[in-house]
Amino acid sequence: MSPAELFLHSDAALREVVDQLDPADFSTPVPPEWSQHEAPTLRDILGRHAYDEAWIPDVIAGRAAADGDPFADADLLGDDPIAAYDALNDTATAAVQKGDIAETFHFTYGDYPAAEGFAHLATYRAFQAYSIAKHFGIPFHLSPDLVDGFNEHVTPHADEWRQWGVFPPAIDSPADADDETRLLCTLGFWMR
Repeated sequence: MSPAELFLHSDAALREVVDQLDPADFSTPVPPEWSQHEAPTLRDILGRHAYDEAWIPDVIAGRAAADGDPFADADLLGDDPIAAYDALNDTATAAVQKGDIAETFHFTYGDYPAAEGFAHLATYRAFQAYSIAKHFGIPFHLSPDLVDGFNEHVTPHADEWRQWGVFPPAIDSPADADDETRLLCTLGFWMR
């Protein structure tokens, strides 16, 4: 699986979870480590993901927030947050599938080759999908393709990224762990 395909699969996984959210839960607090906001809610998290989706066409085209941030103060969720997120997700997916990808992605935390940039974007989405689903009781599993893609593109960097605060400490896998559980334990995300 290419890094761009890993991103697309991860982005689809997050959308799968978002589409199952109950709008009645939007004001529900979520773990503070999910956000830089104080006392974040599910709507705050969805807003952050909407912002991230809105940036995908610019990021893959090689533009940076330092060049101007048209989304900084925008209400990207409006009155129908799930539909608004889905529309942004459609636009991001189409941009990646078009295949006109810059060699370097300019994130607020640094510049990275496109392959590694896609791995960063995929990681954020897939593990937020997993965490949100577990927190709100939504049935969800990382697909075998996602597990394989993460083992190829992310797991080799787990210790380095853990030093940056991307991943929590690794967890010992249960003896009978399946591939998804082993990956989640390696990256510190497994929840019973």
